[in-house]
Amino acid sequence: MDKVVLIIGGNLGDRKTLIVETNKLLVLHFGIPKLSSSIYETAAWGGLSQGNYLNQVLIFETTESPVNVLTKILGVEDKMGRKRDIKWGDRIMDIDILYFGNKIVKSPSLIIPHPYIEKRRFVLEPLNEIIPDFLHPLLGKSQKELLELCLDTSEVVVFEKPNPE
Repeated sequence: MDKVVLIIGGNLGDRKTLIVETNKLLVLHFGIPKLSSSIYETAAWGGLSQGNYLNQVLIFETTESPVNVLTKILGVEDKMGRKRDIKWGDRIMDIDILYFGNKIVKSPSLIIPHPYIEKRRFVLEPLNEIIPDFLHPLLGKSQKELLELCLDTSEVVVFEKPNPE
């Protein structure tokens, strides 16, 4: 079993409801997440987005290949109404694979680890919350270290803590 680390988020519509619905659809494919970060409210990053995002990191265990996981999450994005009009533009829901265990994947359709992890505070804050000691397989640094070194000064605040189970 591999641990697949996903980040989900969007800045359009009822953002909280869309996070909840996306969680439910992902559970249908991958089971209950092993770990879930708080939901964070974050400023738009690197593109043409208007308005703040809600983001959450989820960790699932899977026997699926990275390509199969990608196919399933693209299907979830489609079900949630994702339109791919403008790169880094506004979106209802975006799901990215951040890590897939310690696997390194480089293909035209998929790069793992995600190539911008160390540059994005909105990714590193939730990663640091739930897996601070996990080492980036290419950079050899923990999520905590990557967060400390991150030059992104965007505001990232806890919107909602996970429900204790």
